[in-house]
Amino acid sequence: MNRIPFYLFVGKRFYDPNAPPVLSIVLELMIDKYKEVFMYESYLTQLEEAGKIRNLKERSISCYKNYVSYFLNYTKKDPAELSCQDVRAFLLERKDAGIKAATLNLYNSAIRFFFRFVLHILWDDDIVPRMIKEQPLPVVLTQDEIDRFLDAVENLKYKAMFATMYSSGMRVSEVIHLHYNDISRSRMQIHVRNTKNRMDRYTILSKRNLDLLTRYWFECGRPRGILFPNRWTGDYLTVSTLEQVMRRAVAQADISVKATPHSLRHSFATHLMEQGTDQKLIQSLLGHRDPKSTEVYLHVSNKSLMDVESPFDRKEGDQND
Repeated sequence: MNRIPFYLFVGKRFYDPNAPPVLSIVLELMIDKYKEVFMYESYLTQLEEAGKIRNLKERSISCYKNYVSYFLNYTKKDPAELSCQDVRAFLLERKDAGIKAATLNLYNSAIRFFFRFVLHILWDDDIVPRMIKEQPLPVVLTQDEIDRFLDAVENLKYKAMFATMYSSGMRVSEVIHLHYNDISRSRMQIHVRNTKNRMDRYTILSKRNLDLLTRYWFECGRPRGILFPNRWTGDYLTVSTLEQVMRRAVAQADISVKATPHSLRHSFATHLMEQGTDQKLIQSLLGHRDPKSTEVYLHVSNKSLMDVESPFDRKEGDQND
């Protein structure tokens, strides 16, 4: 069967002689579909500028734009006509859809920033309060699981990166942004830059990890700038790349828990706690401002739990008459 060429339809009218041409209908539909995109683009540009002038990190600005864009496309309103009631309705709809409180609070922060510094609309915390977050214990791998996981990582670069996260307690973003000169072999320290709280710090460099880093450096191009560059662009790797590699290695190592790159940092702190390392020193190595952030590892440390005797196991002679 031969197809009818599209040009035969352009400019033609069907059914109703007074109907507009087909091309006009197509253009109208496209305009209706994308008018929100064009209308919101200028506001998202203003949001980006508001973040830059306050020296927010690029990742934070990008997240803010994504969250606000989702909100605007949901409301389909002129941003100048928005209110806190619109935000409240949006967050409740997202909660009913199964989104967790931690993610909803990220939406809250982004939209609040947008209201304050772009729209200049008064924000009401009573109408749009932050949600109470669940406080699950961090996922911690045993030392045997750490070894099995690293053995399952075949690529030497990724193996060195994961070993650095565990042996030094660094965040995945901090390891990604390491440079050659951040590794001090004489002092056995790592200079951690580009941290979450904008504070540089030093952390420990293990002998075993230094050997692995040295092997990686000699076998993988001897990088002098970015320590772990993207092999194609020479730029920084992305967090999602490390997450994907870790998921595959965790499955291959037959580890049952749902571990992420951040689990290596949790494991570092917990294992130090079990070794009896002072909590303040662990706080310093992790770069925590608030000691409460470090205290969570007391709850997952096997040693601290095993040292406590249950009152149910008291000796018979100690029972009260």
